[in-house]
Amino acid sequence: MKKTVFATPQDAEAAFYEAFTKSDLDAMMAVWSDDDDIFCVHPQGARVTGVAEVRESWRRIFNNRQTLTFELREQHMMHGMMFSVHSVYEHIQLEDETRAQASTVATNIYLRTERGWRMVAHHASPAPEPTRGTVRGATKILH
Repeated sequence: MKKTVFATPQDAEAAFYEAFTKSDLDAMMAVWSDDDDIFCVHPQGARVTGVAEVRESWRRIFNNRQTLTFELREQHMMHGMMFSVHSVYEHIQLEDETRAQASTVATNIYLRTERGWRMVAHHASPAPEPTRGTVRGATKILH
């Protein structure tokens, strides 16, 4: 199977969220690098590593047959010549749900390869609820 060439990390990210929205496993894996050093952490899940495990994790998610829409907010990107790190808030809406689901904060890491930009890591966690009177990002957290 010939993979799409993503000219920019933003192109790869757009394809990632489109594949996620459509529950399209082949399109999802076309975004990912073929390197077995890739990893993925789904919200409240364990880390999975390698192409086979990452593919299987997405297959299980897509088998739920839920139609999702994403609104990305507060995007923060850090670029280098060979890598790009994106931090985003994912606001997810399930089809047939009237109220918004809880948000997640995700870090997506892309690597420039000879075949264009590819995802090498995705880590998503439940976003903390802002407390009343607190500006997001103003709380100091050490870990």
